Amino acid sequence: MTRRAKRIVIYNHKGGVGKTTLTVNIAAAFVSLGKRVLLVDSDPQCNLTAYSIESNVVDDLLDTSDDEKKGRTVWSALKPISEGTGNVKTIRPYELSSNLFLLPGDIRLSEFEISLTSLWSECVQRRIRGFRGVTALSSLVSDIARSQDIDYIFYDAGPNIGPLNKAILLDCDELIVPAACDLFSVRALKTLGHTLSEWIKEWEIIDTLAPDDLYLLNGKPRFLGYIPQRFRVYRGEPSAAYTSYLSKLEKNVESEIIAVLRKIDTTLAPRSVSETMLGQIQDFGALANAAQNEGVPLWKVRGAGSKEQKESARQTFLNLSKQIIKRAQSV
Repeated sequence: MTRRAKRIVIYNHKGGVGKTTLTVNIAAAFVSLGKRVLLVDSDPQCNLTAYSIESNVVDDLLDTSDDEKKGRTVWSALKPISEGTGNVKTIRPYELSSNLFLLPGDIRLSEFEISLTSLWSECVQRRIRGFRGVTALSSLVSDIARSQDIDYIFYDAGPNIGPLNKAILLDCDELIVPAACDLFSVRALKTLGHTLSEWIKEWEIIDTLAPDDLYLLNGKPRFLGYIPQRFRVYRGEPSAAYTSYLSKLEKNVESEIIAVLRKIDTTLAPRSVSETMLGQIQDFGALANAAQNEGVPLWKVRGAGSKEQKESARQTFLNLSKQIIKRAQSV
């Protein structure tokens, strides 16, 4: 049987926590470690696609996404499911560099999300169309991963709690939670943990209703860890405000994510919160802005930042990626 690529989502329903920037830089570090990576832009805002591909190419991808022959976005593949006219269309991923591939996003993915609302209900009614609909994105990603011999898949999901993100998180093997050092990120952890818990319990019911031999979601994403980030550093030390919020983040991760998930299944989260901080990402300021403008990882920026700052960014993401791989392989 073909090896199944490990699926990871870096997700927080709170916006402004740097999900896309994290995903791009972690994926680049994975590639530098010899892994073959598929990025899936599953956010209708298409931030990952805009980050990774020149604007004129993005415009062309979006303009032709409805074309049966030329379409190469996630919407091109899912349109038949959304409109009820057929099955998932196979498309080629966009090759960003050696060993790094992208399934481009599309603003029309929001139309697929609308259709997912009824498709989730049809699963409970044991209708085949419902199961095929909620697993359509997963099936598409599986086909691409097999064709490109992918090792790791990273979803870039939008900052919301909706039917599309439910399908994405339930498809993943691992969940990584990025958190800014502020009050809103601390509060968001409670909603995230309890929502994910409800989704998992709902899928357990749907799984029992599914007819035999259907392609199904994984259904049990494991909380791999969290990443505090975007904190200021003064004279080599994190700011006092960061240190204060770090303890609050740790407390809420333990009570609102780990404890909640382990009530369902003890394999869904580590025993101790001390095992879940994957790394810390400081605010790289102008370097991060330049990386987005140039469409490259932080350490490959040409127009900003010192050599030392770029090397610090490279080592930070390299160490973070090694930790993610180590923990993801421990299951």
